[in-house]
This record gives sequence, C-alpha cells and structure tokens, in this order.
Amino acid sequence: MKMKNKKTLIGIIIFILLIVAIIVIKNISDNDTGSVLSGKLTTVYVATGGGKEDFLNDKDVVKILRNKYKLNVVFDTWSNGKTITKPLIREYVGLGNKSIAEDMSNGGEYSIHSDGVSTYDALFTSDQRFYDYYKLYPNKDAGEADRYTVLDGGLTLNTPIVIYSWGKVVDALISENIVTETEGVYYITDMNKLINYILEGKKWSDIGLNSLYGTINIASTDPVSSSPGATYYGLLLSILSEAQVTADNIDKNLPKLKDFYTKSGYMNNTPADLFERYLKTGMGGEPMIVDYEKSMIDFANSSPDAFNQVKEDIRILYPTPTIWNSHCFTVFTDKGAKLYEALNDKEIAAIAWERYGFRTGVSGGTYDVSSIGLGVPQTITSTVTSLKMDTYNKLIEYLKEN
Repeated sequence: MKMKNKKTLIGIIIFILLIVAIIVIKNISDNDTGSVLSGKLTTVYVATGGGKEDFLNDKDVVKILRNKYKLNVVFDTWSNGKTITKPLIREYVGLGNKSIAEDMSNGGEYSIHSDGVSTYDALFTSDQRFYDYYKLYPNKDAGEADRYTVLDGGLTLNTPIVIYSWGKVVDALISENIVTETEGVYYITDMNKLINYILEGKKWSDIGLNSLYGTINIASTDPVSSSPGATYYGLLLSILSEAQVTADNIDKNLPKLKDFYTKSGYMNNTPADLFERYLKTGMGGEPMIVDYEKSMIDFANSSPDAFNQVKEDIRILYPTPTIWNSHCFTVFTDKGAKLYEALNDKEIAAIAWERYGFRTGVSGGTYDVSSIGLGVPQTITSTVTSLKMDTYNKLIEYLKEN
C-alpha cells in the first residue's frame, strides 16, 4: 500500500513539474517573439500607407515595441488617397465592428464621429504631401471626409529618389559630363542635360553605347497611378523650375513634362515590379530606372546571394538635387504619441536602415553606410522640398490629358 501511495505521489510531482515546464517554455517563447501578457500591453491602431510593411512586421521591431514600450501595434493597410476621401475608421477596410463594416459594404454611411465605429490613434502615410494635406480642413465640396484632430507628428522614415543603372552606362554619362563620381558616390550633376537628351530623342548610340538599342530613357512607375512615379515627376518639375515652382513657371514646364511622359513609353504600376525587371533583364532590358534608395539595401539584405551576383556592375546615381520620399507619422491620441516616440528609438532606427534601407533623421542619420558595399553617401544634402498637394494634382491631371 505504501508503495502504491509513493508511486501516486511521484506521478503527481512529475505531472506538476510537467505543467511548470510547459509554462516556462511558453513564457520563453513569448519573450522571443516580443510578447508580454496582454494585460500589460497598450494596443495602438494605425492606418498605414504602403512601402514599409516588412519593417513594421520585423520581429525585432515588434519585440522592442512590446517589451520596451509595452505597445501592441496594429497596422491596417490604407492607400494614401483613401485617407483623404474616405472615413478613417477600421470598418472601411473591413475590420473593427463587423456589423458596421457589413453595413458600409452595402452602402451605409459613417464618419469618424459615428457611434460604434473603431477609430485610429495615428496615421502613417508613405508620402509627405498626404501628411501635409491631412492637417488642413477637409474640402467638403470635393467629397473629402471628416478628419481627426492632429496632435503631433512629422517625418519618420525617409528614402531618397535615386536612379539605378549599370557600369557601362554610367561611364558613358561621365564622359558626357552628366554624372560625377565623388568619393565612390555617383551624382547626376547635370540633370537638365539628361532631361534634354531624353526630350531631344538622343539615342544610346549617340553617347557611345552601341550595344543598346533605341533612345535614351529612364524607366519609372506611372506618375498618374503610382506614388513613386508622382514623386519623381515632382522632382523633374522642381528641377525644370529651378527648385521654385510658381504659378507662372508650372504652366511653362508642364508641356515639357508631358512630352517627357509620352517619350517614356510603357510604365510599370509598382516599384517592386520595375526593380525586379531591372535586376532580371540587366543593362539590355533596363539601362536606367527610377526607384528609392531603400530598394537596393532591402534587396542586399533579403537576397545576399543574388545581390552578390550583380553588385559589381550596379550603379546608384543620386540626382542633384534629389527629393525625399518621406513616410510621415500623424498623431491623433495619447496612445499614438507613445508610438511616435517609440519609433524614434535608436535600436528601431538601426533596424530601419540596416535591414530595410530607411534613413531616419533630416539628412540621413548617424549609422554607417559603408557596409552595403555600394556607393551610398553618408548624408543626403542636395534636395528639393516636397510639392504641395494642389501642385501634384495639377501635374497629374495635365499628364492624364490626351
């Protein structure tokens, strides 16, 4: 009988130890993924423009936000334009209150002030013009939706517009006094000359590149339907206007941009597709393309073997001046303010650059850029300011005209 009781006691002890072990393993697993007990977390809801999904979902970024700042952040995907024209509530993108979301899909009308809707604590646009415009009173005559009161915000993640090319192409542009190399970094120091070459219909063979067929061109995404394309054409307009776009010179330069747009031919709608074509088709397929600096850094980190195959011939050209693509954070609530502060964390800033190519800070941050192994400047100083929404709208409408 004693032996039976002893076995029972041992069994109970083993069972208890097993339960304890499961709890310990669960806690360790939670800590590894950045989780904490839900009661200790503050949930922050953010309407988020594209282009930074991988960064925001990075396990170490999530871990820092949860463990260090006790924030559980929910990033809902929005297009930049919809943040202006549609009610900025979670139900609009099919989330939040399911009955309201279903009613909205059937034509029901709601605003940020409607009872029962799920509101946001912040907006994280991927284009500065939408950040600037959101802070203005909504234009009801144009069908714009009610907006939250903006408490704080600013530029958070930045990446400049660059032109990706190849060694032989860049050598030819250096001979044409269009590109200059300084300390291993290639700058387009005569953007006007390059623009004129394209407008004049000069061929690649005219600058000594007999192996390339057709006229000189810089492939870009469509400015009518793509934010990167619109940013690039905004840069071109600023350059043609000598960095000061006015009511007088915009009317003078829009026909030139329309001609430039027409000569550009087929355009991809997404920068990811264009960048992939650049890498896969090489110099013969895409001699020059427009994209963000972050694309190459992201590619180098996510696909190191593929990057090493092409890195010796890749060239990154920095227009002088260039323009920032700025992902701007807009604060609506105290919870949003806590996240805004957290996103300025030094560890998060390092991850943003080292893994995803986002610069943080006015001129590019204080991290080391040499690890990339390509000509990347430590700071970006020659830039033009982002154009206002009405200027972009006028530019895009003009390009859309037949």
